[in-house]
Amino acid sequence: MRLKQAVTASTAALAALLLLTGCGDDDDPMADLGLPSASDMASLASLINEHAACQDLEADPADWDYMKDEAKDPAWGIKERAYCEDEYGDDITLLLINDMRKFQEQSAKGEESWQIGQNFAIAPVNGETIHQLASSKMLALSCSPDLTVPSGYKKIDGLVDGCVMTDYLSDS
Repeated sequence: MRLKQAVTASTAALAALLLLTGCGDDDDPMADLGLPSASDMASLASLINEHAACQDLEADPADWDYMKDEAKDPAWGIKERAYCEDEYGDDITLLLINDMRKFQEQSAKGEESWQIGQNFAIAPVNGETIHQLASSKMLALSCSPDLTVPSGYKKIDGLVDGCVMTDYLSDS
């Protein structure tokens, strides 16, 4: 009888632990990929600065048009937009994402390429900066039908048809 009670109690405790730790949480399909996340723009800039440079961070600059309209459109799932410059003086657009599925749906309509984390996307212009960020565990999001990922690289289906996430960095 005691063994039965112990097994029942252990099963209940395990179920409670799984609920508390969020294991098996289907609300965020990006959570299990091991991607970095950012709670705000300061933490995103800090993450970039660990691997490359993000200088002169500016929140939603009025004179910076890239992704300006998209950031205001709820269909994109963008929470916040900012801008900084890499060590070469080239632009990096930073986006905090509320809904990565919406973001990928909209990205699939164009030829945009992004470096993404669990809840953000960045668009560095300079290829050197992109390669410096390779060690950050971000993945490249591409919705280009022409992308070919060589063997040995990760190739993970995106959240929408036609998009992939990969650690392969094309030089084109």
